[in-house]
Amino acid sequence: MEYFEEELNEAVSPNGQCFDHTCLSLYILAFLEFQVPIHDLPILSLLHDAFLSIPHFTSIMVDDERGVKRWKQVEVKLEEHIIEPKFIGAGISDDSYDNHFAEYISKILMENISPTKPLWQVHVIKYPTRNAAGTLVFKFHHAIGDGYSLMGVILSSLQRADDTSLPLSFPSLKSSSKPKNISRFMKRMSRLLSTPFSFVSEFGWSLLKSTLVEDDETPIRSGVEAVEFRPVKLSNVAFSMDHIKEIKSNLGVTINDAISGIIFYGIRLYMQNMDYRSRALNSTALVIANTRKVKDYKRVQDMFKTGKGDWGNQITYYHVSVPKLQDIPISNPLQFVRKAHISINRKKSSYAPRLITKLLRMKNKLEGPEALAKYIHGTMRKSSLLISNVAGPIEQMAWANHPIEGFFFTLAGIPQSMVITIISYMGMLRVTIATEEGFIDEQKLMQYLNNAFEIIHHESIAKENISKWNKFCKCNLVKKK
Repeated sequence: MEYFEEELNEAVSPNGQCFDHTCLSLYILAFLEFQVPIHDLPILSLLHDAFLSIPHFTSIMVDDERGVKRWKQVEVKLEEHIIEPKFIGAGISDDSYDNHFAEYISKILMENISPTKPLWQVHVIKYPTRNAAGTLVFKFHHAIGDGYSLMGVILSSLQRADDTSLPLSFPSLKSSSKPKNISRFMKRMSRLLSTPFSFVSEFGWSLLKSTLVEDDETPIRSGVEAVEFRPVKLSNVAFSMDHIKEIKSNLGVTINDAISGIIFYGIRLYMQNMDYRSRALNSTALVIANTRKVKDYKRVQDMFKTGKGDWGNQITYYHVSVPKLQDIPISNPLQFVRKAHISINRKKSSYAPRLITKLLRMKNKLEGPEALAKYIHGTMRKSSLLISNVAGPIEQMAWANHPIEGFFFTLAGIPQSMVITIISYMGMLRVTIATEEGFIDEQKLMQYLNNAFEIIHHESIAKENISKWNKFCKCNLVKKK
């Protein structure tokens, strides 16, 4: 349906437009696991206060007379956005509720939201599971905003469980560690000397991975067409942030490096177990990155009133090869962290992600959002997995005095057999994996991820390994010089 332009509001962002096409329709699902039953949670009034002041939560996407998608304000009937499923009669075990919960989540992961209403839903699941006394599942179309935007909604709506008068606090989105002057100088010189070659090689490789070079079919990549329409299973594993920080501190890397190394090691162990030949096959992770120059989250009101355009989809990506067990002995798991550290640093310092952002904007401007959607779809499909991470609150959250025990998110509509999302909350790092049902053994995969975490944590605190790691870092710095 077309509308005259004067009836409409702002244009949908380029990323938002490409996320709403027949070939690419993406959703974000956020899960709040409550510590107490939620039968008396005043959901209508809470959603009214949380969402209805945000323009994109009260608008639909329509085409103007030139075919450009724009946001159009509509009347919102909250009852149409709240869904309370009915499983079966009372008296069954929590394990049975878990099965019904898993089936229900798999179902809503596959469903699209009607474009005739604002593109969000809240699923109120009052049945207890092993992880929660009740669960709220928020489903947002990705056109509304990215993880940073939606975390702003959380920050604006929820309170601290221990003291509602205090604001929630979050880890800094930028590294706060400052290296010594000499180390910082050497890193800058190394970056300056290596940037031209690194820029060309990294950007060129990204173009090849998006257009011509496709990952091998492996136990984590089925390679089937339209994999995004196949049933999905969700699995979770949680790691102690204190232990992750120990790995970070002992090895002199970032938290992202540490968790990436753990994930890559666990994935390769799983692949080798399922098919020994896959230990040497090519697998690539598509890592999503925030392009905003911000240190902290902002409240929704601040995002809109600053005029800086902090709300929306301001993300890019870069490719990271999953290290092969053929290249790294299974007895040397810390090399997976080292490989992740070197690769991620090289991507960031090459400025290739910035040029990728410019390339996507140019493609949208010259060829339109449909061509951009096909390009992004192809980029995702040719890779083996996607990784997206968000920094969550440090303190326990509560909504209307209902404390929240667990918090995680996932993505739907990604044309891959495996999607990994990561969020920190209350001293734990929650890793959620959406896997193609019937193709990936999610229980065995979780087991290998847990094993990888335990092994890397143990190896990182061994004195002899720390000494070897420090010697390697010094040698690597000399080589760069």
